[in-house]
Amino acid sequence: MQLINNGSSIKNAITLSIIVPVYNEQEMLPLFHHQLAKVLSTLCDSRVEIIYINDGSDDESWNVMLNLKSQYASMVCINLSRNFGKEAAMTAGIDNAKGQAVILLDADLQDPPELIPDMLAAWHDGYDVVNMKRSARLGESKFKRLAAHIYYRLLDYLSDVPLQKDVGDFRLLSRRVIESIKQLPERSRYMKGILSWPGYKQTTLNFERPGRVAGETKWSFVQLVKLGLSGITAFSVKPLRISTWAGALISITTFTYGLWIILKTLMFGEVVAGYPSMMLMQLFLGGVQLLAIGILGEYVGRIYAEAKARPIYLTMDKKTVNAHSNNIEGGADTPHSVVHRHG
Repeated sequence: MQLINNGSSIKNAITLSIIVPVYNEQEMLPLFHHQLAKVLSTLCDSRVEIIYINDGSDDESWNVMLNLKSQYASMVCINLSRNFGKEAAMTAGIDNAKGQAVILLDADLQDPPELIPDMLAAWHDGYDVVNMKRSARLGESKFKRLAAHIYYRLLDYLSDVPLQKDVGDFRLLSRRVIESIKQLPERSRYMKGILSWPGYKQTTLNFERPGRVAGETKWSFVQLVKLGLSGITAFSVKPLRISTWAGALISITTFTYGLWIILKTLMFGEVVAGYPSMMLMQLFLGGVQLLAIGILGEYVGRIYAEAKARPIYLTMDKKTVNAHSNNIEGGADTPHSVVHRHG
């Protein structure tokens, strides 16, 4: 395997694919690409492709993307027909990746490209998955750090699939892991779980996650909550079991309490407290029922989404830029093209 250059054959297998989902990152893209190119210049024994996925950006991200150049890697620029979300954008990248190893990177430089050589070294040592664990989260509020800490541990407890704590989407995956992931047909994507599902031989590297150097996060609090709920319902049925056990416990408790009231009345002649105790019990049971219905609704909604079998994403345009070339190849696809994963 060798670096692509003027004398190399394009028939050589691509060693590394770097997938970069992009949403409204016109400010960050030139900075990110420059930093990534510096790292790729050190990978003299690898042929690399960079896959940028424009996830329906409202700014000039697509045009900025097309103007990027690299002498160390070929580039594939994919323009989705609208904003499908980061999970769908990463899926599009995985579907188009040709490398023997694949790395998922965010364009905000919070996943440092400088760690790519270390990840490749672990892959060369025989690991199929190289997880990147956030030992520190710089530039984030205490509330967000605490919420992330609690969530990852709660998800690990509830999930039927072992999930690495404090590991995001930033990781390296071998070719056989990628092929396994491409067989998963679900439409409601929670990539942290999907990337962990295949298993295989794994290792974990720690790193300090820096803050953003430009632009703003595209994730609102509500979006993060939705993503968190999606992760729980996608990889665990324990909430349903907890609802069942909670219902059984409340039923037994209520029955026992009812017997106690009857015995007190018959044996000691105590007057049963009426309105306050009745209202308290009704409100409590009503809250439990609404919670159980809400949990059930999350699963029913997921079933509904899967039953519709809509494509995960649609590609509007795809361009390829070869290394050492300014020529852009490819053109606009039809609106219904690249409709993957019909399951």
